[in-house]
Amino acid sequence: MILKIKMQESNNKTFYIERLGCAKNQVDAEFLYDKLINAGWTYSEKADEAELIIVNTCGFIQSAKEESLETTLEARRLYPGKKILLAGCLAQRYGQELAHKLPELDGVFGNHDLDQIVSVADQVVEGARPVHIPEWSFAERRRSRLFSSPNSAYVKISEGCNHFCSFCAIPIIRGPLKSAALESVVDEIKGLLDRGVVELNLIAQDLASFGSDRGVLEFPLLLRKISELPGDFWLRLLYIHPDSFPIEILSIMRDDPRILPYFDIPFQHASSKILSSMGRVGSATGYLKLIDRVRNELPDAVLRTSFLVGYPGEGKKEFQELKRFQKDVAFDWAGVFVYSREEGTRSFRMGNPLSRSFQHRRAEGWKKELEELQREISGQRMHRFLNRQLRVLVEEKVEGEDLALGRAYLQAPEVDGVSVILSEAHAPGEWIDTRVVKVNNFDLEVEPLDE
Repeated sequence: MILKIKMQESNNKTFYIERLGCAKNQVDAEFLYDKLINAGWTYSEKADEAELIIVNTCGFIQSAKEESLETTLEARRLYPGKKILLAGCLAQRYGQELAHKLPELDGVFGNHDLDQIVSVADQVVEGARPVHIPEWSFAERRRSRLFSSPNSAYVKISEGCNHFCSFCAIPIIRGPLKSAALESVVDEIKGLLDRGVVELNLIAQDLASFGSDRGVLEFPLLLRKISELPGDFWLRLLYIHPDSFPIEILSIMRDDPRILPYFDIPFQHASSKILSSMGRVGSATGYLKLIDRVRNELPDAVLRTSFLVGYPGEGKKEFQELKRFQKDVAFDWAGVFVYSREEGTRSFRMGNPLSRSFQHRRAEGWKKELEELQREISGQRMHRFLNRQLRVLVEEKVEGEDLALGRAYLQAPEVDGVSVILSEAHAPGEWIDTRVVKVNNFDLEVEPLDE
């Protein structure tokens, strides 16, 4: 009788995952979900109905760390009787320290071995206070639950990074590059396609480095293998380091229109002085040649980038070089970030300590300046789609309106504008053919062609 009661209690354990950070963190959350479900746990869509709240944190820059801590402490305030497990990047990077300083936590779990989540979660609900910062191990590449929009999925092909840019904490948090086995990635994609997924977003810190930790640059081969798969789907490439861009992928993309001509290339800067200090080997001239090559071979190419302002040594001259580069390229999309001084990185001790506060305030102003310029550029770039026919993936209906929201090939999940569909007759996860009838800043208004 006691055994039956214990089994019943085990099967009724409930958890909720609060997801913070990037798409790579989202994939980790999907793996955590799968491990716990397979162990008999039940997922709750609401934190207040769960026994265990897992906060899957980000620890990339200071603002992300602050958000992660604020979210964790708010969970404790709102749910004083729940068990709270700090997981993810912040836990991996500062786990021991946070466990010591935050009595609000019931446990800490790093992100280097997701297979251990069941053991750690069990310990937490049993009253222990585990602090588990594991060594690296790839989790099984199976997911029964996707936290993406309907029929869309992220596919993470590697962990960590070997570029070691001076400002970046990713190698500290996630370690050096570790590529998944090529066939395991292809098998994962086959499984997702079999489940009805039609949009696959390949992610990594640098897609182009895939396989280099094994001594072979395998990313073009991976694209060819995926291109051999049957079916109608989108394949989007997110995050390609500009200094290692594999030109041969352009011909592969040209031959298979299912591989979208969408490029997320984080250039970060254009000043040779700043790029060199960052540990990058590129230059504005070389980057412009790369962009010209991409646009010449793929005229429908859409370019997204990220810029970093306030890096040590950046003055007005270097900022103007960056701004000129932004104008010359006319990126479709761009995100702008203020430099975050991260311990353990090579840039941590750079710059004058007495002027750091001034530099940060100035960078905040420069950020706004580049964002305003990008708003204008993006609006102009979007007008080239006016009156064009575009396929749109429906994401959600607008409650109370005869409208729906979706995305065309030029719009990556969550970070770009959206396509406002002038109809609610289509279900989320469905593809529809549309015509662009209006441009509203970052967004497009589209009419379905079948109505």
